Amino acid sequence: MGGVALAAGRVAAATGVGGALAALGVSSAQAAAGSKPNIVYILADDIGFADLGYRGSDIKTPNIDKLAADGARLDHFYTQPMCTPTRAALMTGRYPLRYGLQIGVIPAAGSYGIPTDEYMLPQALKDAGYATAASGKWHIGHGDTAMWPRQRGFDSFYGALVGEIDHFEHASHGVKDWYRDNTPLDEEGYDAELFTAEGVRVINEHDASTPLFLYMAYTSPHTPFQAPKKYVDRYPDIADPQRQLYAAMISALDDGVGELVAALEARGMRENTLIIFHSDNGGTRSKLFVGDTPVAGELPASNGVLREGKGTVYEGGTRVGAVVNWPGKIQAGDVTGVVHVTDMLPTLVGLAGGTVEKSKPLDGVDAWATVSAGAPTARTEMVYNVDPMTGAVRRGDWKLVWTAALPGHVELFDLAADESEANNLASANPDKVAELQARVVELAREMVPSALFADAVRLTFGAPPVAADPSTLFNEGD
Repeated sequence: MGGVALAAGRVAAATGVGGALAALGVSSAQAAAGSKPNIVYILADDIGFADLGYRGSDIKTPNIDKLAADGARLDHFYTQPMCTPTRAALMTGRYPLRYGLQIGVIPAAGSYGIPTDEYMLPQALKDAGYATAASGKWHIGHGDTAMWPRQRGFDSFYGALVGEIDHFEHASHGVKDWYRDNTPLDEEGYDAELFTAEGVRVINEHDASTPLFLYMAYTSPHTPFQAPKKYVDRYPDIADPQRQLYAAMISALDDGVGELVAALEARGMRENTLIIFHSDNGGTRSKLFVGDTPVAGELPASNGVLREGKGTVYEGGTRVGAVVNWPGKIQAGDVTGVVHVTDMLPTLVGLAGGTVEKSKPLDGVDAWATVSAGAPTARTEMVYNVDPMTGAVRRGDWKLVWTAALPGHVELFDLAADESEANNLASANPDKVAELQARVVELAREMVPSALFADAVRLTFGAPPVAADPSTLFNEGD
């Protein structure tokens, strides 16, 4: 991963995105061709890397496939291993370890979320003159209204605040979780269809003289596996009922993508709209990470040749299918450069002509040159995650996975030759292991203690925990 160092993200925090772009030899004005695009950001929930039509799946995704055919197919796009951390990374441009969201997801009883002193993507876009709207799943803070979407930069919000909900009942653990703005709603319908209808409404009612940022965060195909019969009937040849429902949920999402594109076309907005699509993490391959709803039999998601899935720092948990499409501005084809979800904030704010001067130091780098024209990645490093139990980092094609929990284990992979992570090269490359372990320890010392752990202590004992130095959990042994 040659090119400009990760420090470009730090430059952006100090000088604004324009400064970071200048370091790349690209100005935001050049990138945006003199205009502020509408931005429609579509985030799926737990789609397997191999479960999109354009990747050869038996699951039909013609609308996503069309975006992929005419746009950039980001073959090395990375997220965090689970839902809450990915959404937090997207919204802040910073690794979740910086503010305590590096572990797990926020549970229904959780009181924490993205700290309110973090400057978030919708706030930056509003400051750049955008109208902002969110439809779908939030899951980055619900315990205090100060952390809700309307208080974090969105002009409107429609959907669920927590994580896993019943797709028809709109409830988590039997408690309704369905809102318009800050007001609870009680309405009927399949959530994917309702999310789409809200997105279409926003587009239809939008004042086109103002650029629009529309965040579409679907709950599909996250458990429980549920879908209307009309979608299930599209897959008579899939014998496994779980896989059939999973496929039906992806079809409902894909239909929604088609309706959103059609609405943009009808309003004459499509030519100046950047559409981004990706999953929040890899498909679920372990029942440890299924959620609250039991799944009988084999889990239906496929990550292809990638190792494991959701909840892990292996490629199957963090490398996801991603597409970026903007007519005339995005070069169609496969993009092999590494892009991380934290890169989307500086990239989008740069296109919007905005600034990240209010942000804390960014981990994301402006990826416009890579996304739009396939230029070499601006990254020399990527952090999969660092938490008290596991650290995983990548430099160039070398990836270290260090499990600190006893008895401890170190794995080193050459991803250029082994994307399946089948061959542990740690014993043959001690110097590279030592280099990457030192980086993990450095990040562990910078890491904010896990908010999930702190909340668990609060719920169990009614008192805050004593913060420990997380770096002490990592040492030079394996």
